[in-house]
Amino acid sequence: MTKIDTQGALSEGRYLAFLIVEAARLQRTVFDRRVRKMGFTRTQWLALRRVGDQPGVSQSELAELLEVEKASAGRLIDKLEEFGWLERRPDDTDRRIKRIYMTDLGRRIHREVSPIAEAMVEEELSGLSRKERETLTDLLLNVKQRLQEMASDNDTIQSTELEKINAE
Repeated sequence: MTKIDTQGALSEGRYLAFLIVEAARLQRTVFDRRVRKMGFTRTQWLALRRVGDQPGVSQSELAELLEVEKASAGRLIDKLEEFGWLERRPDDTDRRIKRIYMTDLGRRIHREVSPIAEAMVEEELSGLSRKERETLTDLLLNVKQRLQEMASDNDTIQSTELEKINAE
């Protein structure tokens, strides 16, 4: 079990977890505003991006990649199929599974939105040198890897103080 250290808490503005969450939230907000004029959403972009990165991903796998429920992923895929951006194809070995692929139109949309996403990342990192960007990326990859390990551990937190607060 992991014990919580309540003594070494940092101010919200310097607390790493808060900074990561806040930076991600602001990044989503800025991206949404930039693509809204095109009638496009961040969720649609994420789906196209994931399918572009992993052509033939299943609906269940895409739901996991997007961190949404399978039914929500199914509705999103339905919508993107209606737009003509994605298509479902039967799996070669399991007829219950449908594999998701980008259509020609989906690839065109992906090519149109990719520069917007890349320019936004370039702009948000403009105050960092190439070396700082590499260091930041390496550090975040290390944190992500550790969090993935922790997520698979199912380690519970033990804190008498939290238990007292929750009991009140």
